[in-house]
Amino acid sequence: MTATTRRVARSVWRAGKLSHNQRIIPEETPVAFTYNGTSHAVMLATPQDLEDLATGFSLSERIVSAVDQIEELDVVEEEIGIDIRMWLAGPRAQALSERRRFLAGVTGCGLCGIDSLAEATRSPPMVAEGSRFSPADIIHAMGLIAPLQAINQKTSAVHAAAYWRPEHGLLALREDVGRHNALDKLGGALAREHINATDGIILLTSRVSVEMVQKAASFGAPVIAAVSAPTALAVTTAEAAGITLVAVARGDGFEVFTHDKRITLKAATHVV
Repeated sequence: MTATTRRVARSVWRAGKLSHNQRIIPEETPVAFTYNGTSHAVMLATPQDLEDLATGFSLSERIVSAVDQIEELDVVEEEIGIDIRMWLAGPRAQALSERRRFLAGVTGCGLCGIDSLAEATRSPPMVAEGSRFSPADIIHAMGLIAPLQAINQKTSAVHAAAYWRPEHGLLALREDVGRHNALDKLGGALAREHINATDGIILLTSRVSVEMVQKAASFGAPVIAAVSAPTALAVTTAEAAGITLVAVARGDGFEVFTHDKRITLKAATHVV
């Protein structure tokens, strides 16, 4: 499999002095999503956990509604990138052929793969009631991410999306140069392991834009917690989907923008 990082030479100017050394930076590889022999989209992504990425992308973009509708999935390395070849069950393949198009996506573009303004602002599914969490739960969960970000510890240049439950701690964490890719990887990992996102928190190391809320809703997550602030449309969308949106989550606290009923003021009973 293609390496996830690369060591490159650099010149550093700091404190009035020049030095020459090396830095580890993340790889960014073109990844094509091919369904039933037809190219559907090309994204730039970190070449790791690509089966999860393909599964999560297929679910969040509503190409499939369940993992078992992907009958076969192969990751094929080519000279200029990686081709993820998927074969869909008959009805899903027919539905996709009706909306088929060739797309090119760039890192950080979460709206690659849509073809109308209505699709960009589509109403997300309503999430289940889920569990309640204390402030200590949220702060503790957010603090678990950084030590487990293997690529980011080397590069300081990738995002992470993780899933946490009080009784089990972090059940999954995925990294990518694109925040949307990281979340799709996480959603794919949960789906492939048959883990229901209803009773935990999706944790993000990025800002929360509308497509991040849409993807989280498609995975059934009732609570999102992120280190950065949300956009206005993300707040509106989270409100409509019934999602508790926690943002600006740091070691000293956080801000709740929607559906604060899931956040209690009691001390945490589970810290894993």
